[in-house]
Amino acid sequence: MENTNPDRETLRDLADEGSETALDRLADLADAAGDVAELSDLLDEGSRNAGMLLTRRAAAAGDLRELQRISDAGYEEAGTELERLLQAPGGHQD
Repeated sequence: MENTNPDRETLRDLADEGSETALDRLADLADAAGDVAELSDLLDEGSRNAGMLLTRRAAAAGDLRELQRISDAGYEEAGTELERLLQAPGGHQD
């Protein structure tokens, strides 16, 4: 039976050649390993999946600065989540 579970190196090669699916798989692996730095690098490479995973982590932690950083990196949903948290009762102080 063929190995249908590519290793990180193969995924990286494919991502470098423009495969968004490989980039998404790398983001899933980084998320499973808790590697936020790699997720951030993948976001910088344009991985929307990395943006979604980072946004989910930052929102769960209530990390407004991280949500702003993710939004600034181009993942718009992080900005939406940031606004939601800011508008929630107790989400900001006057």
